[in-house]
Amino acid sequence: MKLSEIARQFGCELDGDGRIEVSGVATLELAGERDISFLTNAKYFNEAKATNASAIIAGLDCPPVGPALLRHKNPYLIFAKIVELFFPPSQEAAGIHPTAWIADSARVGTGVAIGAHSYVGDNVVVEDRVIIRSGCSLYAGSRIGEGSLIHAGCVVRENVIIGRRCIVHSNSVIGSDGFGFAREEDGSWYKILQTGTVILEDDVEIGACTTIDRAALGETRIGKGTKVDNLVQIGHGSIIGGNNLICAQVGLAGSTRTGKNVVLAGQVGVVGHLTIGDGATVTAQAGIPGSVEPGKVMSGSPAIDNKDWLRSTVAFAKLPKILKAVRDLERRISQLEAR
Repeated sequence: MKLSEIARQFGCELDGDGRIEVSGVATLELAGERDISFLTNAKYFNEAKATNASAIIAGLDCPPVGPALLRHKNPYLIFAKIVELFFPPSQEAAGIHPTAWIADSARVGTGVAIGAHSYVGDNVVVEDRVIIRSGCSLYAGSRIGEGSLIHAGCVVRENVIIGRRCIVHSNSVIGSDGFGFAREEDGSWYKILQTGTVILEDDVEIGACTTIDRAALGETRIGKGTKVDNLVQIGHGSIIGGNNLICAQVGLAGSTRTGKNVVLAGQVGVVGHLTIGDGATVTAQAGIPGSVEPGKVMSGSPAIDNKDWLRSTVAFAKLPKILKAVRDLERRISQLEAR
């Protein structure tokens, strides 16, 4: 495909020979002739100058690096779209594998694919063009929206609702019991029945080995367009807003609420029964003990404003010297007082 055609299709500014033929996409280090690569982080500028790629996707302010440039204000997004030109997703053939078990009361739409050894329970609704890969279990009363993809080994529990165009990656459990127990007089724990459900709105993606607990009463809800990474735990009764980004190993205790466009980086822990406002960002390994105002950037454990945290980490590195200086001052004061 000619570079000029790619630039035109994706609205890029072309700096270079538009007649160049591109036949693949690769990283800066691995790219060869006829490959297109990408530069979205300035620290890889030297690699861009040394690459064998014929063209590079870059930001509007990127200086010449040798290969032709496709400049765009959002180069990472353009990279994601161009990858699909050369690696188009495979089309799953519709059909139900003979080893799959489908309840008589289940309703299965047109163009659906159900893989080997999957189970579709009573009164389940599988809408048109859904793909359910091998070894999945859809409990009674669950619903999978049009065009969604459920990867191998997933469990969708009873009465869970998954919206349209959702993706659930392997070995995730949607609608597991919330972690609720009441203390008995003898100190043992009495299980609280979890009667609620989980709702994934449209265009939600759930990573591998993630668990989203059903509410004791009511619902746990994941808002439209939210993306959840691998190994995330979302506690019962949580309400997650639209277009959130929840990274690996995040843990949300029950009844957490987040607004729209919230970003929780890796290993963030949230105590629950609090609200994280619209547009807030919580950096990696932070612990959130209380509600977060909209637009705030929080870091540390317990989390504080990111700017304060950065100053604190600088001060923390100086503590041994500060401690030595204080001890020296104490010694000198003692000597003065003894005179």
